[in-house]
Amino acid sequence: MFVFSVRANKPKLIAALSVLLVVLVIISFFIDGKNSPVTKGTEINSKATTAEERIAFLSQFGWKINEDPVEVTEVIIPSEFNDTYSKYNEIQKNQSMDLEPYKGKRVKKWVYEVKNYPGYAEESGCIRATLLVFEGIVIGGDISSLEPEGFMQGFDLPEETATQVTTKS
Repeated sequence: MFVFSVRANKPKLIAALSVLLVVLVIISFFIDGKNSPVTKGTEINSKATTAEERIAFLSQFGWKINEDPVEVTEVIIPSEFNDTYSKYNEIQKNQSMDLEPYKGKRVKKWVYEVKNYPGYAEESGCIRATLLVFEGIVIGGDISSLEPEGFMQGFDLPEETATQVTTKS
């Protein structure tokens, strides 16, 4: 049997524990942050592999949707953003998402009819929720109106009495 003893003083012990803590924080950042958007305040589940997960994603924000998508397509995020895509990415950044890391990537676009947008009848059919999904994770999207002078906004459900700040599509 071998007995091994180490004589450590406080400064060396504190330094070793600090290094260990930094390594653990870095490891947890890479494990937790992979393929998921950073969220403001609350943890948002951005899984979107199945229809149930996509519906659950939108319901986290309070949206009620027609569960059958209006459109399902594949799109390629441009390698270089023009003014329109830069403005669209600003909407994404405002909701703690960013499309920059996905430039040149092929993503799936799911579009759903929204039934509970404040000020619109459930059967109006003119409000859409768009999800951009990469490898089963929501990386971006919006809520928008199909009207000629419509709007585009992030996923947050507006209050009925609030003044809408929107971006025209």
